[in-house]
Amino acid sequence: MFLDALLERSVQSTKRTVAVAAAADEEVLESVAEAIRHGMAKFILFGNSEHIETILEQIQLGLAKNTSIIIRDVQEINESAIEAVKAVSSGTAQVLMKGDIQTSLILRAVLNKEYGLRSTGILSHTAAFNIPGYERPIFVTDAAMNIAPNLEEKARIIQNAVSLATALGINNPKVAPVCAVETVNPAMQATLDAAELAAMNQKGVIDGCIIEGPLALDNAISPLAAEHKGIIGDVAGRADILLMPSIEAGNILYKSLVYFANAKVGGVLCGATSPIVLTSRSDSSESKLYSLALALCSSSSAI
Repeated sequence: MFLDALLERSVQSTKRTVAVAAAADEEVLESVAEAIRHGMAKFILFGNSEHIETILEQIQLGLAKNTSIIIRDVQEINESAIEAVKAVSSGTAQVLMKGDIQTSLILRAVLNKEYGLRSTGILSHTAAFNIPGYERPIFVTDAAMNIAPNLEEKARIIQNAVSLATALGINNPKVAPVCAVETVNPAMQATLDAAELAAMNQKGVIDGCIIEGPLALDNAISPLAAEHKGIIGDVAGRADILLMPSIEAGNILYKSLVYFANAKVGGVLCGATSPIVLTSRSDSSESKLYSLALALCSSSSAI
């Protein structure tokens, strides 16, 4: 399984350091504990040290002789985000992880012009899924950051996802801009954008991947559906990356795969100078662990 292979790969790579903002959260610290048990990374935990230590004891990850954890006592939530981001921007850590803190607060620190993790691109979320009964991993973007991206933003979201997939060993990934239909309809903006993104790819404006569209979900991922509808191409039925037309569509697909299909998932925020593990409070510790593996395996590249 792709995500389990990433776990193994993250163990075999040079051990990196993860800065966790507002770390006093049981699910987050359970994933930290599992990562340490696997030998994946070292951690700097920013937050209320008393609360952090209490949780670590509850999950039987004591601090005695544990060289993989450093706790930085920061009482204010905002300050914990600032200090975690500074740790990454200074090179003390290579990956940023969200703990028990609102996304808006940690993003404020990430986007700070003085010490943040800004790059020239756009921030977007990319999730990697292992779906029972489906032989390949599927990447879904963007289910968490960009509400209604325009054409230029979609192009940058694709580049972020392609950079991540490439860093994880999927060369020249196939990208499907997902729409409700597979034909261009002037009344459906998503289909117009999909056709333009495919044209931009053919012209080399978006590179490192193959883009074809518009494609409906069925003929993007099912060779049988694509054949039945007479759709021929390199992407039809074989998409690696699904570009969703809006955050609603992305969020619905993401949660449908998790809750209906029992898919395994890990996700990272791309487009900063370092990967960011930005999981939901409802995500399981297993999902957070897979997200850490994604971030660690891709942290050698600025995605």
